[in-house]
Amino acid sequence: MVEKKTISFEEAIRELEEIAEKLERGTLSLEDSIKAYERGMELKKICSERLVDAEAKIEFLTKAPSGEVVKSTVKKKKDETPSKQAEEDLF
Repeated sequence: MVEKKTISFEEAIRELEEIAEKLERGTLSLEDSIKAYERGMELKKICSERLVDAEAKIEFLTKAPSGEVVKSTVKKKKDETPSKQAEEDLF
């Protein structure tokens, strides 16, 4: 088991996927399934915290010198293209 502070987001996701596969196969004992589930919940929390931190950093970096947020969200649909105004705000 890797410590919360030293595990990367990618390592946590990888371990979470391994746990999910083991649980889906149904080969673990009840006790091992419960331990795996508990570890999975810890990993989910770590991943969620890292994503929230990353989103906050992105939002901070997208603020204009005036303090206004240049981009109101970091979530964008794949086919969505930035508006001309949004492009002008970036430069």
